[in-house]
This record gives sequence, structure tokens and C-alpha cells, in this order.
Amino acid sequence: MYAVIRAGGKQYRVSPGDIVRIEKLPASQGDTIEFNDVLAVSSEEGKIGPGADVMVSGEVMEGGRADKILVFHFKRKKQYKKMYGHRQPYTAVRITEIAFDGQRFTAPELPKKKAAPVPQEPGSTGSEEQAAAPEPKAAAPKKSAAKKPAPKKKAKKKPPAKKSSATKGKKKK
Repeated sequence: MYAVIRAGGKQYRVSPGDIVRIEKLPASQGDTIEFNDVLAVSSEEGKIGPGADVMVSGEVMEGGRADKILVFHFKRKKQYKKMYGHRQPYTAVRITEIAFDGQRFTAPELPKKKAAPVPQEPGSTGSEEQAAAPEPKAAAPKKSAAKKPAPKKKAKKKPPAKKSSATKGKKKK
């Protein structure tokens, strides 16, 4: 199940559950967006139909700016170089539903983030009186002194190279 939508002058192939980065929209995180400009829709593999009377809805996940693109202008033999960067703003949208012809294809719900539980000491019942008087911790045992490494063995010396009897640059007759 997928649909082809147009957003921000570009076309995207989306299906329920997809997260798509589209051009920046004036919406905040958690808002619901409906895409009415649907170009095509497919409910089965190999079948595609026109996007008339199709509604694609999504939820804004985040907004941000893409990675920097470096733009470099250069003209040879003229000592002309110019470089600047650009970061395109985007909105990340999670497609939640595609509805057409009385059918609804929805994405599975995202798991809720659980709050981190506060760690409790073993044996405590959670009363405030016990939490007010914490037990002193025992000192950590001292570490023994580190052993010194064994002395390094000396490498054997090589005898000096033998010189040849012929002198350099002179030929023997």
C-alpha cells in the first residue's frame, strides 16, 4: 500500500509508517497534516490508480536543517574563488494514514517513551524517614602497588660491514 504525494514542489512515494523529510512547513511538533495533492495510489502490488478522492495524513515528528552543502565557484586563470554553504530547512513527517474508496490503511502506533524509574536501594520500602538518613558507604579497598616491568634485553650488536678491496671510481687494469 502506497501513495505518491506532492509536497514542497517534490514528489514522494509514501506508505503508512514512513518518515519523510519534506520542505519546511509552518507546523510544530505533534501537529497533524493532511496532504490533498495525491498523484497516484496503489492498494495492491502491481495495481496503481489515480489519486482522486484520496487523503494522506501525517504527524510532524521534528523540524530542523539538513547537512551543510558547500557551494564553490571557481574561474580558472582569473584568481577567482568563492565558497559558501547552505543548510536547507526541513520538516520530518510520519505518515499515519492513507484513506480512499472507503478503505483506511493506518500505521502502527509508536511505542510510548517510559519515564526512567528512580533507583531505590535494596531493602527500602520507600518511606521518607529511611531516605532522609542515608547509610554511610564503606571505603573502597586500597589497591596494591603496581609491579615494575621486567628489564629489557639488550640487542646483540652486529659486526661492522666489510669493505671491498676495490677502490671507488678507479678501474683495475
